[in-house]
Amino acid sequence: MRVTERPRHVPVLLDRILELFAPALTDRDAVLVDATLGLGGHADALLSAHPRLTLVGLDRDPHALALSAERLARHGDRVHLVHTVYDGLPEALSGLGLSRVEGVLFDLGVSSMQLDVPERGFAYARDAPLDMRMDPTTGPTAADVLNTYSHGDLARVLRDYGEERFAGKIAKAVLVERDRAPFTTSARLVELLYSVLPAPSLRTGGHPAKRTFQALRIEVNAELDVLRRAIPAALTALAVGGRIVVESYQSLEDRIVKRAITALAHSTAPPDLPVELPEHAPQLRLITRGAEMADERETEHNSRAQSVRLRAAERIREAP
Repeated sequence: MRVTERPRHVPVLLDRILELFAPALTDRDAVLVDATLGLGGHADALLSAHPRLTLVGLDRDPHALALSAERLARHGDRVHLVHTVYDGLPEALSGLGLSRVEGVLFDLGVSSMQLDVPERGFAYARDAPLDMRMDPTTGPTAADVLNTYSHGDLARVLRDYGEERFAGKIAKAVLVERDRAPFTTSARLVELLYSVLPAPSLRTGGHPAKRTFQALRIEVNAELDVLRRAIPAALTALAVGGRIVVESYQSLEDRIVKRAITALAHSTAPPDLPVELPEHAPQLRLITRGAEMADERETEHNSRAQSVRLRAAERIREAP
């Protein structure tokens, strides 16, 4: 794909995200980190809505950064793009001479661009190389995982990251098949899943490859490990009055986000302490009640919004 080619991209819950960030960004000099820049749809809208905003955009995908640089060029020196995984947020800010920001946005999971480019191997609906790396310049591919992992390790990945009930059965079939020939493309894996999974499971729960492809993608990109480091780092970087907004697309991501945010939204004072000391007071105020979902109008307009879970919080006390 050439840099000038732009896949179709509709930012998820854009209006809601603009609404959530407005109190922290309106009529002031502010810095926001888009930790998962992608094609820059959210970033472009935020920069347009807030003329005094400086945006730091992070992405591990160099092609996404090139496309976003083109899209955001009209905002000039208010945009700083950094090629890094989102747990590299502290180093990215330090490199720009920043320590505190007024906003952090995470739009997790695979991007529209990565799904729409067949050779990236993220989509099970089309035959493509089993790659799935968000940064295609480094690291093992999904094919490497399938062709080298032991039965136990592969079953663990499918069970823990894909919540696949038949993880052991699939792993056993993969080992048998790879002895005949290594896995290289998605169509062969999808065919194996159709042959291995019980008939009743094929009739419910969506495409039979969905869970396996999700698990492989998470493993290849170490997504959950990165997220466990990135959310606390982002919360630490928030200035008082700053806001964090996170869009997750599956329960494993959302669980990590929920735990990190809610842990700082409650007092840490011992139950028998008569007076709450300042150091025990909550650091965050939850803005959303639980995880917000997209409404019917949003999902009709943007199919990617069907599984979104949005959480937001505001820093109310300086981080220790």
